[in-house]
Amino acid sequence: MRRVRKLKLAGLDVVMGGGTDGSGGGTGPMLVLCHGYGAPGDDLVPLGQALGTAVRFACPAAPGILDKSVPATMAGRCWWPIDMVELQTAMMLGNLEMLMTRQPPGLAESRTAMLGLLDALEREHAAPRERLVLGGFSQGAMLATDVTLHAERPPAALAILSGSLIAKQDWLPLMPRRAGLPVLQSHGRADPVLAYSVAEKLRDELSHAGLAVRFVPFSGGHAIPPVVMNELSGLLQSLTA
Repeated sequence: MRRVRKLKLAGLDVVMGGGTDGSGGGTGPMLVLCHGYGAPGDDLVPLGQALGTAVRFACPAAPGILDKSVPATMAGRCWWPIDMVELQTAMMLGNLEMLMTRQPPGLAESRTAMLGLLDALEREHAAPRERLVLGGFSQGAMLATDVTLHAERPPAALAILSGSLIAKQDWLPLMPRRAGLPVLQSHGRADPVLAYSVAEKLRDELSHAGLAVRFVPFSGGHAIPPVVMNELSGLLQSLTA
């Protein structure tokens, strides 16, 4: 791992990189990336580094630790608990409506923590909302979507990488408030974890509400392939103009 900076912001452990000093310095665009369920807190740091030094990135670690018998820096983490048996059963039975309408316990607390992080990045690290892209992978993408919809001041753009529609009754009424917001959404057509059809439903709801969705499907599963990295890089470059 190239040089990065580890710090505590708004109660969250955060890894920062990129920028003028390679560790998040300067005033360039900021990409905030929320990792997926069961991943260590620094899981998406290589993704941030692959985007080049012109982009700064911040990767927060979720507060939930799945296995407390291993060092916290290595442990899998979660933004809220997931019943994997329930998820897999719903996928097998095609009970996708239940997954779309479920309000996960712990979502509101993680949202509050992330809003605090965005405030801290703006206040302490020269990352105003109009120069900040909020995104994530899998569970982290759901959290990024939830934060974007609820925030008093939205980020410049949203990146939903293999995310899903949840808390439908809560999200749908909030979406029109974000009309015009650029959204990069990607999903694998053979994703075995989060159904592609639900990703399409999320895309359709966001588009119907007026958000500017760039939908990038790919042949593959639960992943972030090069084609998605290229799209993410282009989105961030648009903030440097």
